Amino acid sequence: MIGLFALLLLGWAVATTAQEWPKQRPIAFVVGFGPGSVSDILARVVAQKLAESIGQSVVAENRPGAGGNIAAQFVKRAAPDGYAILVTSVSYAINPSIYTSAGYDPLKDFVAIVLGGSTPNVITVHPSVPAKTLAELVELARKQPLSYAHSGIGTTVHLTMERLRVVTSIDMTHVPFQPAQAVGAVVAGQTQIAGTAIAPVAPQIKAGRLRAIAVTSAHRSPALPDVPTMAEQGFKDFDDVTWFGFFAPAGTPPELVGRLNAEINRILELPDVREKLGKLGLESRRNTPTEFAAFVKAEVPKWARAVKDSGAKVD
Repeated sequence: MIGLFALLLLGWAVATTAQEWPKQRPIAFVVGFGPGSVSDILARVVAQKLAESIGQSVVAENRPGAGGNIAAQFVKRAAPDGYAILVTSVSYAINPSIYTSAGYDPLKDFVAIVLGGSTPNVITVHPSVPAKTLAELVELARKQPLSYAHSGIGTTVHLTMERLRVVTSIDMTHVPFQPAQAVGAVVAGQTQIAGTAIAPVAPQIKAGRLRAIAVTSAHRSPALPDVPTMAEQGFKDFDDVTWFGFFAPAGTPPELVGRLNAEINRILELPDVREKLGKLGLESRRNTPTEFAAFVKAEVPKWARAVKDSGAKVD
C-alpha cells in the first residue's frame, strides 16, 4: 500500500510539473561555450523563438570552460524540471574519453531532447600544395613532412585527421589553434593543411586562398556542393560531423522533453532560422528524443575509439 501511494504521489508530482511548466520562472539555455560560438548562436536563436511561442522568458546563459564540461556539470546538478537545458556540441560525446574526468556520464546523466543541427568539417590545403584529391594528399605525406592546423585538441577535426593518419599509416604533425587562427595559419602557409569547420573557411575557399580537398560527412554539404566526401574518394567509414544538441537533466518528465522537442523542431524549420543557421553551415532535420538518444549512444564509443587511436588527452 505504501509503495502504491508513493507511485501515485510521484505521478502526481510529474503531472503537476508538466502542467505548470513553464510559468514559474525563466527557462535557461545553459551554453557550454562563449558568446559568438555556434552553440551560443543556436541557443539564442531558438531561445528568442521559444519565448515568443510559449509566452515565457527564455535566456541563454554562457558557462564556458573545459570544452563544455563546466556547463554540463552545472545542468547535471540542476533540478529535472525543464528550467535548465544544456546546449552544447559534439564535445559532449568526446569529453568523457579525452578528459581525465569530464564530470558527467553522457548516457546516464542527461535526457536527449533534440539534435539541433550538424555541419561536416572540411580538409583544405594551401594553393601551393600540389595535391588535388585526398589520395594525392596521402601520397604526398608519404614523401615529405606535412603539418595540419586544426581548431583544438579533441575537436572532431583533430580526431578525424588523426583517424585518417592511422588508417593510412602516414605521419602528419598536428598544430592546434583557435578556429579562426587555424584558417589563418594555412592561408599564411604556416601549415600546408587545415582541418576546420566549414563556416570559417568557406570564404577563403571561394576566394581561392585555399583549396578544399574533402568534406568529412557521409554526404556532400550544401555549403560546398562541389567538394567530394571522404567516402567518395575511397575512404570508407568517415561520417564525422560537428553537431549541436539540447539536453535536460536525467529524470526530466517525458512530457516536458516531448514538448521541448516539438517546439525546437518547429523553430528549426522556420525559414528565417534555417537561413541564419545555414550561414554557419548547419543542417538540421526533424528528429525525436529517441532518435537523438540513439545517435548519441553511437557517437560516444565512436569518438572514444578515435581518442584512443590518436592518444589525445586533456588534463
